[in-house]
Amino acid sequence: MRQNMKNPYFILVIAVLSISTSAILVKATSAPSGVIAFYRLLFTILLMTPFVLVSKTGEFKKINKKDWMYSIIAGIFLAFHFILWFESLNYTSIASSTVLVTLQPLFSFLGSYLFFKEKISNKTIFAGALAILGSIIISWGDFKISGTALWGDILALIACVLVTAYLLVGQSLRRRVSSITYTYVVYCMSTITLLAYVFIKGDALVPYPAEEWTFFILLAIVPTLLGHSLINWSLKWLSTNTISMAILFEPIGATLLAYIIFKETLYWSQLLGGSIIFFGLILYLIEERRKKRGIQEKLLDPV
Repeated sequence: MRQNMKNPYFILVIAVLSISTSAILVKATSAPSGVIAFYRLLFTILLMTPFVLVSKTGEFKKINKKDWMYSIIAGIFLAFHFILWFESLNYTSIASSTVLVTLQPLFSFLGSYLFFKEKISNKTIFAGALAILGSIIISWGDFKISGTALWGDILALIACVLVTAYLLVGQSLRRRVSSITYTYVVYCMSTITLLAYVFIKGDALVPYPAEEWTFFILLAIVPTLLGHSLINWSLKWLSTNTISMAILFEPIGATLLAYIIFKETLYWSQLLGGSIIFFGLILYLIEERRKKRGIQEKLLDPV
């Protein structure tokens, strides 16, 4: 029993460290953003296919025409999330880009309010305002450093909106099929979208040196399969709130790796803005946990 209690936290640490390498690996390659995203998902699909064919083929029958359409839309959103996020790393620092992409929970609650009419408390609004303030501080600081850095921040924010849209669109499908099947289907749709994007843009898929192929494969294995798959596994043992809090450490891990590997300089605006965003997200997650606990108590003890 004690061993089972320790393992999920250890696995979660490995998962967060794994996803923290994503921006580092992207920054290390010189290939165009669309090509990087295409090969990341293509190699991920190739690695997932044997497992999906052996154990999950029956679930494809549960996906109706409407869900296939949602899968296509989700795949398109995910594809352009990767394109814009990877592109942002060409203009702004890893620290700024990863912190701004981490704003996803706040865009998610905004989407839930607009499309699913979920109530928003004053504390949630305050948490969102803090995160927005933090992003403004980061962007203002980057603008003073370089206009291109501000453009990178804008791309990272748009990428954050797109990954939120991807999650919202796939919300209903994830209730009917397993996470692995859903992920596999959407990754396939996203890979097709990225292939079309690369051809339209005129980027070359080959040739690339062996070092570049190594980075493509590592992106599929470490942040995608090892990172996100272990996070999905952790959901069986740990609360969503715990995992969401842990994922907030991704920008910290990425920033430390960027400092060690690329000698990236941290500016006061990034430290201050990132700290405010981090605090705002923690407040938001605490408030979400409180709301869910209140709903559960009402269901158990209705008036």
